[in-house]
Amino acid sequence: MQVELAELSLIGDREENQDRVAIGHSPSTALLLAVDGMGGHADGARAAGVATQTIVEAFRRINQPVFDPQGFLHQLVGKAHAQLVKLGAELRIEARPRATCALCLVQDGFSYWAHVGDSRIYHLRNGQVHERTRDHSHVELLLQEGLITEDEISDHPMRNFVESCLGGNFALPGMTVTAPHRLQQGDLLLVCTDGFWTGVADTEIGGLCAGGENLDTGLRRLGDQAVRSNNPFSDNTSAAALRWLG
Repeated sequence: MQVELAELSLIGDREENQDRVAIGHSPSTALLLAVDGMGGHADGARAAGVATQTIVEAFRRINQPVFDPQGFLHQLVGKAHAQLVKLGAELRIEARPRATCALCLVQDGFSYWAHVGDSRIYHLRNGQVHERTRDHSHVELLLQEGLITEDEISDHPMRNFVESCLGGNFALPGMTVTAPHRLQQGDLLLVCTDGFWTGVADTEIGGLCAGGENLDTGLRRLGDQAVRSNNPFSDNTSAAALRWLG
């Protein structure tokens, strides 16, 4: 498996970076991960760190290529959720650590996605957004019902209200695990937190690496642009990306 990899995490205008990104990679399999600790709850940074560590360690332990990618992603989300529930077990429910997450597993010429909340996964092809995840959020419901447009999401007063997350309640959160996405040479996969995608349009995300720039340079360009666009209230801005080379 030949891939190009890059990751980025910027603090933005916040006092603390509560995002975590990670990339796991072996000769046959890669895992991209973005986790966003929810700052309105207790210790969002610790929540993101615990979730990331749990997922990365489980990825390192499993035989690769993964026999059941979709089942494995479901298991990863469940493990991370259980650890955050344990972390907040002694706290009032409204104060328990929480996080959103997006995971993308790549092997055998396919990508497999899982996400909870409003951290996103993008599949880019030929300079455009070929496909992306749909957030577990109030504004996404409004979008699906035709009450707002895609362009209105980033400025909506309830844009930060997520309807599913890791941690909090004991019950397993609502998650989306997708069918396989077949890859073509040159395709790009991106996982990111909401601080990243709220600051750049889908057309700009689709242009990642346009003009021959390498993946690390392109990701840094978009991350810096997102921070500038959301200034002076920019959130933590984080992403991990993979270019499929065959």
